[in-house]
Amino acid sequence: MGEQRIIYVGHKARHLYIRAVVMAMEGGERDVVLIARGACIRNAVDVAEMCRRRFGYVAEGLPENMSIVGIESETEEVEREDGRTSNVSVLKINLVGEGEIPPREEE
Repeated sequence: MGEQRIIYVGHKARHLYIRAVVMAMEGGERDVVLIARGACIRNAVDVAEMCRRRFGYVAEGLPENMSIVGIESETEEVEREDGRTSNVSVLKINLVGEGEIPPREEE
C-alpha cells in the first residue's frame, strides 16, 4: 500500500473530517490515519466509527468496506503559554478502505 494520508481531527463538525476521508479515498489514498489530541479524541472516534459504518450522506461516498485496522495512543509534552509543560493524550486511528467507491448521483 502507498503512503498514509494523515488527517488531524480538531473541534470542527464531524462531517468535515468525514468529507476529508472521502476526498482522500476518491483520490486513491485508501490508507488514512486520523490523529487527535486531548478533548478532540472523542470527535476522532466518532469520525472513525461513522466512516467504518458508512453512516450518513457524506460517508456514503466511501469504499464498500471500511475497516479500523489499528489504534495507537501516546502522550505528548506540550509547552503552555506560561512556559510550563503539560502532558496531552494523543490517539491515532488507522482506517483502510477496500472495494469500489459508489458513483456520485448527478444533482
